[in-house]
Amino acid sequence: MTLRPRTRKWALVAHIVSAGAWIGLDVTLGILVCTALLTDDPAVRSTSLGALGLFAVWPMLVAALLTLGTGVVLGLGSKYGLVRYWWVAAKLAVNVLMAVLILVALRPGINVATEDPDGLLYPVIVAPSLLLFASVLSVFKPWGRVRKEPHDPARRNHRTDQTLRNDRRGRGPEPVRAGR
Repeated sequence: MTLRPRTRKWALVAHIVSAGAWIGLDVTLGILVCTALLTDDPAVRSTSLGALGLFAVWPMLVAALLTLGTGVVLGLGSKYGLVRYWWVAAKLAVNVLMAVLILVALRPGINVATEDPDGLLYPVIVAPSLLLFASVLSVFKPWGRVRKEPHDPARRNHRTDQTLRNDRRGRGPEPVRAGR
């Protein structure tokens, strides 16, 4: 499946916006948790921890699933594929892992945060770090293909073809001679 250019661009916009929303929710989570940990005012602490329950799990999970869905659409509809390149496979793994952690780690952590907000410090550090890692992967695209392409003699480059034709063993193209 190959996406048409306009469809791919809209999928890419949706992917970037959903990832940006996810990062924004994580930053807000961090601000509220740090506020609750650093304040001496019980009212501020209570308000900060109460606000976590409003957005920290379900909106974050929706953003994670939108990012995952648009990433899958982009992967299937482009030359990068889902597991053709290491950087795409790593982003996919990070996204799935973080979506699962929202449900199995963050959700229960939010419920007990009123007694012990220290337990939320770990997600405040790890989640933005993983999202930054995924963003860096998107820009730099490191590591190459998961599997090497089989050698196809029909896809040799011009230099190899010319070298073979001239039997010059890699010494470059024939020099241009002045015609007199």
